[in-house]
Amino acid sequence: MKCLLASFRTTLFYAGFVALTVSASIITCLLFFLPFNLLQRVATTGNYLVMQWLRLTCNIKIVVSGAENIPTGACVILSNHQSTWEAFYMQWFFQPACFILKRELLWIPFFGWALYLMRPIAIMRSRPSSAIRYVLKQGAKRLLAGNRVVIYPEGTRITSGQLGEFKTSGAALAKQARVSVLPVAHNSGEHWNRNSFLKTPGTIHMKIGPAIDSESYSTREITENARDWIAKNLN
Repeated sequence: MKCLLASFRTTLFYAGFVALTVSASIITCLLFFLPFNLLQRVATTGNYLVMQWLRLTCNIKIVVSGAENIPTGACVILSNHQSTWEAFYMQWFFQPACFILKRELLWIPFFGWALYLMRPIAIMRSRPSSAIRYVLKQGAKRLLAGNRVVIYPEGTRITSGQLGEFKTSGAALAKQARVSVLPVAHNSGEHWNRNSFLKTPGTIHMKIGPAIDSESYSTREITENARDWIAKNLN
């Protein structure tokens, strides 16, 4: 009975999730002429509503700590990578924010077109060496424009409670642009599991660490400092 109820609640969530995402994507596309920061506020209203719907249907709450550590201007955000939840919540919470994503996502009607308007850094994973150069070049442009760039240095989703090896491209970008690095840890995989259809009730904790001055450390040191902080704050 419990599993049946969980299946019903998750199905209900996904029905609303699709409806809200499609609606927000269409509205974003129609308002393409708006200034970027305003357009992102409009687009991410859909993300916010998805999170409210997640709480209502699946009883998953979100608690954020360390928000006072967020710089007022541009920065590179390094976060652990566990589930789809991150992209939706962080795009809203850290706006104006730009993400690194697979170029193929931009081909999806309306959703992909709306993503394009959010000025992502769209890469081809089949070409890793050129992708890194592209991230550094485009990321610097986004940061110069005052946006935050969100990077998942593990490169792929990792099981909740675990942490993969960190790539140094995020730290390299921060040093190149002379902006700080903001470490972020969360446990979203415990409730929005990448390998499960069902959503698990509970609280997603997102913790934001003190900003790391990129000019005071080497690329490797920045990466290790961020990973160490995230590892200590995963739970």
